[in-house]
Amino acid sequence: QVQLVESGGGSVQAGGSLRLACAASTSTPYCMAWFREVPGKGREGVAAIDSDGDGATSDADSMKGRFSISKDKSKNTLYLEMTNLKPEDTSMYYCAARSVGCDLAMWGTWVPWEYNMWGQGTQVTVSS
Repeated sequence: QVQLVESGGGSVQAGGSLRLACAASTSTPYCMAWFREVPGKGREGVAAIDSDGDGATSDADSMKGRFSISKDKSKNTLYLEMTNLKPEDTSMYYCAARSVGCDLAMWGTWVPWEYNMWGQGTQVTVSS
């Protein structure tokens, strides 16, 4: 089981940027993703990346064009770069991984119940 530890959350003003990091305890040949908590809806997929390093972000209008995912294999670390942050981005952000690969075009990559490893989360607060 891979241990995941997120960092990089904090409080920023609207329009600002943050980079979240997720340090994995071992090398990560798995599918990895970022989710965030949506009140009343549970966790929604924000971005995902496959074992080859190909990543994608949610096509939801609320996030399109502002977030990007990457990973540094040498550091076993996953990143989420967030720019032009909005108050509605305020949430707890979670790093997730699973022991099978992912197809970024498939819905199963973007739902939380398909992941079996989770970090503790890092809070992002955006003020207007």
